[in-house]
Amino acid sequence: MTATAPIPQQSPSARLSAAPAAYPAPMYPHKATEEQHRERRIRSFQPRRGRMTNAQASALDRSWERYGVPIDGTPLDLAELFGGLPVTLEIGFGMGETTAAMAAADPSMGILAADVHTPGHGNLLGMLERDGSQNVRLAAGDAVILLRDMLPDASLAGLRVYFADPWPKPKHHKRRLVQASFLDLVLPRLAPGALVHCATDWEPYAEQMLEVLSASPELENLHPEGDGTGWLEPADHPDGSVPGYAPRPDWRPVTKFERAGIAKGHVVHDLLFRRR
Repeated sequence: MTATAPIPQQSPSARLSAAPAAYPAPMYPHKATEEQHRERRIRSFQPRRGRMTNAQASALDRSWERYGVPIDGTPLDLAELFGGLPVTLEIGFGMGETTAAMAAADPSMGILAADVHTPGHGNLLGMLERDGSQNVRLAAGDAVILLRDMLPDASLAGLRVYFADPWPKPKHHKRRLVQASFLDLVLPRLAPGALVHCATDWEPYAEQMLEVLSASPELENLHPEGDGTGWLEPADHPDGSVPGYAPRPDWRPVTKFERAGIAKGHVVHDLLFRRR
């Protein structure tokens, strides 16, 4: 008999780049069902395919099998995945600077970092290799599927949403991640005492976040008195505080994206809530 030639295996970076655009996220190795593909619901992302650098592709090929988690609907055992560490879910890590810095600063906290931006995965993997961090796993795909189908109830010690797409046009506000339907999905996955931390440089989105989070009786605002920055008119808040917003924690690094927003005159707002 003639031996059958083995099927060539694509590298992780090639599979990430070549995933069909019709997927919920342009990521491999996605196994979402046709029903999941077609469902009409809020997405946690705007698909982006940016070009990877050679360094990013190399980091993916070296380290994806070590750090990567496909968002394929399979339930995760976080205790096994993170060696028993408490786990914070970070949705939308961009190029990964904040994730890498916070992971290195606190190795006692596991970080499950979800995004759809392929170059960002490669960039973050390179930084994790550089720092030797072992407490991060990268989830490739739609965080809504991750939350809904893969994470057990009361399994998360925290949630981070930093500088999510603000969808500034009124007709697109329904696409914003932080809204009531998203919170209904998140809350059961948060353990008592879990920290919810959001940050945005888009003031109308900050107001929406504050309204949505404050409306939940299961969440406690850790800074109801305000952040002391006085970004509203002094006549409205003569004591210089804006109720509901938190001072920027010194443990949240300032990213290039954030500095660019500040340079444009944007004001960054942090929100810190705790699961009761």
